[in-house]
Amino acid sequence: MSERTIVVVGGTSGIGLEIAKDCLARGEKVVITGRDLGRTQEIARGLGEGAIGVALDISEPHSIADQLAGIDRVDGLVLAAIERDANSIRDYDIDRAVRLVTLKLVGYSATVRALLDRMAPTVDTGIVLFGGRAKDLPYPGSTTVSSINGGVTGLINTLALELAPIRVNAIHPGIIGDSPFWASKPEGVLEQYEQHTPGGKLATMADVVDATQFLLRNRGVSAVNLPVDRGTVLM
Repeated sequence: MSERTIVVVGGTSGIGLEIAKDCLARGEKVVITGRDLGRTQEIARGLGEGAIGVALDISEPHSIADQLAGIDRVDGLVLAAIERDANSIRDYDIDRAVRLVTLKLVGYSATVRALLDRMAPTVDTGIVLFGGRAKDLPYPGSTTVSSINGGVTGLINTLALELAPIRVNAIHPGIIGDSPFWASKPEGVLEQYEQHTPGGKLATMADVVDATQFLLRNRGVSAVNLPVDRGTVLM
C-alpha cells in the first residue's frame, strides 16, 4: 500500500464514498469524515484495510482543528461535504442560509487551514473543493446554493495563490443520474433532464470520481473550475 493519504471530507455516502473507494483501489490510505463517529468508523471498516473514519462537522468551524488533530499526513484533500437546500427569497430561512454558507465557505476554508501543516508544499499535493452547477444554472429556491457555489470559484483562486505550489481546484457536478439523491426521484424526472444534454444522458458518479482524481493528481492543473454535466449548458 502507498504511503499517500487522501482525506475525503463527506466520504461516508454518495460521491464522496465512491471517491474514497477509488483511492483505496489505487493503493492509497484514506481518511473519511462524517458527523457521526460510530457510523463513520463502521463505514471505514467496511471499506477495508487502509481506511480510517473521523468525526467532523464542518458547519461548526471552531471545532474543526481539534476534530482533525489525529491525522498526521495529508497528500490530497477532497472537500465533498454538501447539503441540499431550497430557500427562496420570498420565503427566506435566514438560519438555514447562514448554516449553508458557514458549512461550505467557512468550513471548507477552516478545514484546509487545519490540515495545512500536514501537507507537503509540492505540486504533488492537491486539494479539490465541491461546488455545483447551480452557480450557473439557477432554479427557483437556489438562492443560497447558487451563491455558495459561485463563492467556491473565488475561494479556489485565493487558495491556489496563497498555498502554491500546492494545487487547489474545484469540481462542479450537474445532475448526476445514478447518485442516491437523483436515482430516488420518481419515474420520468430524470428523463426531463436527459433531454437537455447533447447526448441525451446524464453524468454519473463514476464521471465525477474520474474528474476529481484528475484535479487531485494532475501536476499542471490549479485554480480550475471543472463542470461535470455532459454539456447541459449547450441545450
